[in-house]
Amino acid sequence: MKKIGVIDGQGGGIGSIIIKKVKDVFEENVEIYALGTNAIATAQMLRAHANRGASGENAIVQTVKKLDIILGPIGIIIANAMMGEVTPKIAEAVSGSPAQKFLLPLTRENITVVGACSIPLPQMVDSLIEDHLLPVQQ
Repeated sequence: MKKIGVIDGQGGGIGSIIIKKVKDVFEENVEIYALGTNAIATAQMLRAHANRGASGENAIVQTVKKLDIILGPIGIIIANAMMGEVTPKIAEAVSGSPAQKFLLPLTRENITVVGACSIPLPQMVDSLIEDHLLPVQQ
């Protein structure tokens, strides 16, 4: 069974949307880890039916080593992103994880991902699942 980590911060809204859609498609055929930079984000993602959850820098740093896939906004690999919630250790651990990473080009940082389309988040997550996760599962 694939272990999928969903990392989010602040209110956990992006992570919750990702988890709901992944659960709708894969049901209980994947194990989803909600990794929040704070307890509020983790709680919100657990409400979206993640299988497990943990909060904070050390939980994220330790867990990303054991995952097959990491999902989240691009800010999870940018030190000090999400109003400082993504610490340099988190950004380094996520980037260095052996897990395959699928990052959504969403950021409030002063960064523009050239070539990324501006589509609504639900459509972006649909594309993530259809174009990237379904082929990985086969």
